[in-house]
Amino acid sequence: MSQATKRKHVVKEVLGEHIVPSDQQQIVRVLRTPGNNLHEVETAQGQRFLVSMPSKYRKNIWIKRGDFLIVDPIEEGEKVKAEISFVLCKDHVRSLQKEGFWPEAFSEVAEKHNNRNRQTQPELPAEPQLSGEESSSEDDSDLFVNTNRRQYHESEEGSEEEEAA
Repeated sequence: MSQATKRKHVVKEVLGEHIVPSDQQQIVRVLRTPGNNLHEVETAQGQRFLVSMPSKYRKNIWIKRGDFLIVDPIEEGEKVKAEISFVLCKDHVRSLQKEGFWPEAFSEVAEKHNNRNRQTQPELPAEPQLSGEESSSEDDSDLFVNTNRRQYHESEEGSEEEEAA
């Protein structure tokens, strides 16, 4: 199977399925990524340990701090105690919350994460409408100035000379 075909199937699997964790599986939150396809996670009870990423997800699915995962425990591991079996996106989290499978300890974290995303998009303040007057479109002082470009200033004298010619 080619790399592109493999990636297509892995992404389709992660984005399409709504999975429910089994009795042995746990829902965990990613704290950090020390490297070598290992991720430090925290359970709903507060336990911290490392989980490994299976080869089918490597270079296909990206995991960042704050993401939620479903992991399978590994019996023989001392430091690495589980393996990632599924990466949860926002839709999966919502469906697990509706079905009642979401841990209470992560409910607050998921709500804060969603609220933070909403707050990063600032609302534009409404400009007061002047009665009978046009808003001053000539005033460009509130516009963003790109400092990476040269500043060209147009002069009215130059445009008058061109019109006279």
